[in-house]
Amino acid sequence: MAEAADFQGTRPSPARRWLRRTASAVLGAPLLAGLLAVPAAGAAPAAEPAKAPTGSRTVAVSLNTLSPSVPAEDDTLTVSGTLTNKGKETISSAEVDLRVGPRLSGRGEVDDASKRSTYVPGVDPATVGDKYTVKFPKLAKGISQDFTLTVPVDKLGLDDPGVYQLGVSVSGRTTTAPYEQVLGIERSFLPWQPEASDSRTKLTFLWPLIASPHVTAETRSDEQQTPVFADDELAEELAPGGRLEQMVSLGSRLPVTWVVDPDLLASVAAMAGKYEVESGDTTVPGKNQAVARQWLTALEKVVEDGKVIALPFADPDLASIAHRGKNVSGTLSHLQNASAVAATTVETILHVKPSTDFAWPVNGAVDSSIVDVATSAGAHNVIARSDSFRETTELPYTPTAARPIGGGTTAVVADARLSTLFDGDMSRAGSSTRAVQKFLAQTLALTEQAPDNERSIVVAPPRMPTAAQAQTMARALEGLAGNRWTQPLDLVAAAEVKPDPRATSKVPRASAYPKKLRAQELPTQAFQDIRTTQGSLDSFETILTQPERVVTPFGNAVNRSMSTSWRGRSLEAQQYRDAVRDYLQSLTSEVQLIEKSDVTLSGRSATIPVTVQNKLVQGVDRLVLRLTSDNIRLKFNDDGSMAELPVRIAGGHSQSVKFDTATSANGRAQVTARLYTEDGTQYGEEMTFTVKVSEVTPTVLLVIAGGLLLLVLAGIRMYSQRKRAMASDTADGNGDGPEQPSDPTPDTGPESGAPSGTGEKVER
Repeated sequence: MAEAADFQGTRPSPARRWLRRTASAVLGAPLLAGLLAVPAAGAAPAAEPAKAPTGSRTVAVSLNTLSPSVPAEDDTLTVSGTLTNKGKETISSAEVDLRVGPRLSGRGEVDDASKRSTYVPGVDPATVGDKYTVKFPKLAKGISQDFTLTVPVDKLGLDDPGVYQLGVSVSGRTTTAPYEQVLGIERSFLPWQPEASDSRTKLTFLWPLIASPHVTAETRSDEQQTPVFADDELAEELAPGGRLEQMVSLGSRLPVTWVVDPDLLASVAAMAGKYEVESGDTTVPGKNQAVARQWLTALEKVVEDGKVIALPFADPDLASIAHRGKNVSGTLSHLQNASAVAATTVETILHVKPSTDFAWPVNGAVDSSIVDVATSAGAHNVIARSDSFRETTELPYTPTAARPIGGGTTAVVADARLSTLFDGDMSRAGSSTRAVQKFLAQTLALTEQAPDNERSIVVAPPRMPTAAQAQTMARALEGLAGNRWTQPLDLVAAAEVKPDPRATSKVPRASAYPKKLRAQELPTQAFQDIRTTQGSLDSFETILTQPERVVTPFGNAVNRSMSTSWRGRSLEAQQYRDAVRDYLQSLTSEVQLIEKSDVTLSGRSATIPVTVQNKLVQGVDRLVLRLTSDNIRLKFNDDGSMAELPVRIAGGHSQSVKFDTATSANGRAQVTARLYTEDGTQYGEEMTFTVKVSEVTPTVLLVIAGGLLLLVLAGIRMYSQRKRAMASDTADGNGDGPEQPSDPTPDTGPESGAPSGTGEKVER
């Protein structure tokens, strides 16, 4: 009706337009809302919002520091941490309390206590007291708040020595629950041993210096054979604050057994001098010599009075070799070589004599085949772990690490619970503190299992600890500094401790090997690749006058191809093997035959030269060049259709090897040239060329002879005429005298530099 009131052809008034738009919006809003509420066909239903934590999980409690980690009677315990409200409501009247107790009996109770994540009334102890409470008026949702609790140790109610549970809880009220309740709790452990115990556990802690391979097989052609690194990441680990720098700095003040990969030492020693780093398709000079020298100097000083265990060079993966590589020819010899060079490398660089009598399979997981491979390389001690080497009888205590397993071999079984405590992310303060306190608690509980039975326990931490893991391990060992319930023992001595007759000495079956570890092993193809590379290297070595320039860097690269560090990095492992193979092929191709054009022979006999080029910096010897012909009428050196001549070429030179040939008829012959080593192994690619025999006929010879006769007669005539002319000049008195024999002959000019035709004519 409003529109009918408007004059036709005129615009509605602004008031009417506003009225219509408002009405449309009001009427259309419910319809639009209904359409949006209906999900589109095939659309997934909306995800339900995550539920906020409730109860004693409402507040996340992190214990960042606990000092001292092993308190004495006169100490004051300080606990600091962080509270984070994970709930949906603000917490009012929040109180942070310390709870200590009860005393835990045995390692199992320590494990059970660490698994609980909620507050359990009647199980968790009462608070220490209001005097030592930290209060917050409120904790807003999603907000974190730091706290610090300080309590004299004599107020903690600690009685008999042992491991006490320690907890920090936060209680408060919310709008939904306006009464006081525990809204968060975090547990830890407090070892209590105010005086040194009469019986102490001998503790061996391995301190590994192992790194991934960084050095390639490539070296420069200078006299020093400048090494080429795949990257410069090793320098980052050696620099102050880096992983390896922290391992040396922290380990220098700890009672540990150093477990060293000789390849790491060799790589750092190479970096300490002139070295280059791959950068795209070229290399650039390395610049971290000072960092490498500083690290080596520090390490040499640290280990001069300590025990050093040298693993086989490049830390080969014993399990991969045992399960997938030992049936590939040559694999075990590589392992034996890696073991043989270990001691020499360590002695040369660190000037200490290491023990090479230990093998360390990944995670200490063993079976009979792994033990066999380890002993075949000369090891008489295998570092295993208790989660692989499980006890078959119910012992009320943790037995001594050393176990005789037959054949003069000892399994040194590391404690799995202690060894795996540092596996996680230790960069968070709460995780690090939890690991330290649990380590101390477990060692004290272990000692208390059988106080009259002194035992030797070994801890084998992560193979390549991060800087944060190394710092956590150091804090844990520093907590044992007073030797209240442990005393340090090196690994060599631990392997010689009298074994417990009740402990299992049965090596696990192959089926018991963890599937997860088996899936990470190097494939059989890896060892086949290594065999192929080694075969090429063996052939190449036989022709070199300085084989050590090639054998040493490539031998080390082959050992690195079997490194344990490739686990979980199959692509990188394949790329490394391919790079070693490709570089070796590039070197072998530097000794090659020069392509030869077709040859035309004029006459029944001639000489055919074949050129061999050597672009290497060193000479080659003990090579044989063989020519074969597909035409029996073409004979070489009167020996038939095949002939051989030795080849010896200085570095950077070429040699033309000449073969005498003879033929009985005109025609073509296809000739194949190929290099061989002295033992008959083919070397490089073959080369083929065509030899065309074009005999000179008697008619042609007669024509040539006639032409020569005419030339001689013409020469005689010219000579006679010149002589008469000279005589006439002399008689007239106008001559300059006869030509002297010493007069120079005319210059014939340089030879033409134009390329020859498709054929190569060689005349005898």
